[in-house]
Amino acid sequence: MQNKDGGWGAFDRDNDRELFTQVPFADHNAMVDPSTADLTARVLEAFADVHLPLSHPACQKALEYVWSQQEDDHCWYGRWGVNYLYGTWQSIVGLTNIGVPADDPRIVRAVGWLKSHQQPSGGWGETADSYADPSLRGQGAATPSQTAWALMGLMAADEIDSAAVRRGVHYLLETQKADGNWDEEPFTGTGFPKVFYLKYHLYRTYFPLMALARFERLRR
Repeated sequence: MQNKDGGWGAFDRDNDRELFTQVPFADHNAMVDPSTADLTARVLEAFADVHLPLSHPACQKALEYVWSQQEDDHCWYGRWGVNYLYGTWQSIVGLTNIGVPADDPRIVRAVGWLKSHQQPSGGWGETADSYADPSLRGQGAATPSQTAWALMGLMAADEIDSAAVRRGVHYLLETQKADGNWDEEPFTGTGFPKVFYLKYHLYRTYFPLMALARFERLRR
């Protein structure tokens, strides 16, 4: 299912002809399913779990694709979650899991991008408007799910003891409600960019739990 460009889409292989989106029955551009950095990084993460070596041709092609998608300010676009916080988290995790060292300059710069968008509260947030206006990337009301994504991206890059991670963990602990859940009003799931977005009601719960559990495990 790997595409010719080295990446992966969600459902199809090499289904990237934009002409299909212009036909009258095209459903929100769902006629195409091009490669994305977030999905490709997730495949790299899966490859690492089954011990596929970094030298494998599929890994090498995927690495080239993910690096080619890094933005000029060192983050990554997120197709399936809002937005650059999601894409940057996924990309860092996939790259480091498959064997890219955390001190690779491109990873270091991506870490810097995440840190530069941490809010005074210690959290992170990004509006879905960043799909239409990329100048809004990494900006928006802080949310538990997006804070967790940023934290997991930083921890994947060996930032476990950094002030940014400690502040992010503190944000999650301080905003947790008495019943163990978190509040999250913005939609952080992506259906089709610039068309519609999704509220997965457990995002606010399981992503913070994942981040906090990972923090605790890595501290040991």
